[in-house]
Amino acid sequence: MSAKRQQRIDRLRDALEARDVLRLKDAAEMLGVSEMTVRRDIAACDGCLTYLGGYIVTPPAASAAKGYVFDQEQSSHTEAKRAASQAAAALIQPHETIFLDCGTTIPHLAAALPDDIRLTVICYAINVAEIVCRRPGLQVILLGGVYHPSSASFSGAAGLTQLEGLRIDKAFISAGGVHGTRGVSCSNSHEVAIKQTAMANALTKVLVVDATKIDAVKPFYFTPLDQFDIVTADTGVSPDAAEMIRQCGPRLILG
Repeated sequence: MSAKRQQRIDRLRDALEARDVLRLKDAAEMLGVSEMTVRRDIAACDGCLTYLGGYIVTPPAASAAKGYVFDQEQSSHTEAKRAASQAAAALIQPHETIFLDCGTTIPHLAAALPDDIRLTVICYAINVAEIVCRRPGLQVILLGGVYHPSSASFSGAAGLTQLEGLRIDKAFISAGGVHGTRGVSCSNSHEVAIKQTAMANALTKVLVVDATKIDAVKPFYFTPLDQFDIVTADTGVSPDAAEMIRQCGPRLILG
């Protein structure tokens, strides 16, 4: 790598330390080069930066030094998350429009999509977009906005307005807590409006969780459990928890 390119990359990383997200146009103006040059620099930096949807961000794994716990969560209960996601992937039909939520479970669903399937995929998280954007049969709609390291996702009025104008066959929603009386909840307030809008615009609502999320409660409530048509989970779900889900209305599918 040339010395000039390394200097530009270092300046981008310094800028991201201060603001978490940087528009491509602003980065090019800051460095005094073209937008294409900035994109080439990012491609050459061995994953230290990521470019998605017009924004430059620090990848999730590289954010740990800033108190970021997402990467730690990503490595927990992996097999259970994969099982729940594989059960969810089996519900998808060719040529559908699907919404993929943020979190550490949904990337397993993105990875489980059949290689030859054709879909329109709506997403707003980097760890999901990085998977689906590499798949040739997928048309990807990435919702933009302000980047949140706490869930490697974007949020904002523009992205929400875009989502409101879309129609979805199946919305696959993640959650940090699933409770029979306290409803379904998550850890980040910025996710609430996006989850609710995706569900409102979807024909079928699917909750994708591993067994550890059931009977848990997180700070930010976004919907009662009975608003989901289907819950996919792993076989670690207890008989009592399974009965609770069924009594609330959704069909339970165990991977």
